[in-house]
Amino acid sequence: MPQTVKAAVPPFEGRPIEQGAGADMVRFVGRLKDKVQKENLWFFILVLLSSEERYGFELRRLINERFGFWSGNVTAYRVLYDLEKSKLVTAVTRDRRRYYAITELGRAELREARAFLKSVLADSSFSTPEVL
Repeated sequence: MPQTVKAAVPPFEGRPIEQGAGADMVRFVGRLKDKVQKENLWFFILVLLSSEERYGFELRRLINERFGFWSGNVTAYRVLYDLEKSKLVTAVTRDRRRYYAITELGRAELREARAFLKSVLADSSFSTPEVL
């Protein structure tokens, strides 16, 4: 009896392939979420800092509560360091914690990012209003 060879679809960034209706299915939406969340952590941090200053661990907790994902400890602090170096946030140590606040430059960057995301969503629904 001849063997059938099943072509495998490689997973994206280590995401498991799901079995569904006898065929391999890749979680494209999951990949989109991973990319948006992990590669754009700076955006979520600036959103949270736009209302008040916060410290690192508090930011990680709020990201989970408001946006539904956990950032790595080192990752969040690395992003905060990069934001501070880029003058999008300032930091001050108080009560043995390092508090971060958004700068005017950070607010401008956040406004531009929000406008871009809105335009992407608006463009994606140009012919089918039910997309959103």
